[in-house]
Amino acid sequence: MLDVRAEPNLDVTLAALSDPTRRSMLARLAQGEATVNELAAPFAISQPAISRHIKVLAQAGLIVQRVEGTTRPCRLAPGALSELEAYLGMLRKALEQNYQRLDRLLAKQQARKHQHE
Repeated sequence: MLDVRAEPNLDVTLAALSDPTRRSMLARLAQGEATVNELAAPFAISQPAISRHIKVLAQAGLIVQRVEGTTRPCRLAPGALSELEAYLGMLRKALEQNYQRLDRLLAKQQARKHQHE
């Protein structure tokens, strides 16, 4: 079982993903590398605000940036969502087990109902 208390980056990742602007930036980067200006284009916010969003994403380990002359292309970081995937996988497994128990209970009730008819 995943011990979420031992996964400090999970909190940082979830905090970074909590903002719709940052999620939009990540969705754009899912299509491929982009410069800061390309990431900023759809938003009516200041360049310093864009830079803060990028900094949050980078600190969360969701993106990486490189310097290429005067531009700073960004891309998704490899394995960036591994902790989140493990956490969601643990929740998914627990939910599936709950539904399986419910299915078994309902099947037993249906069987009893048919026996009494």
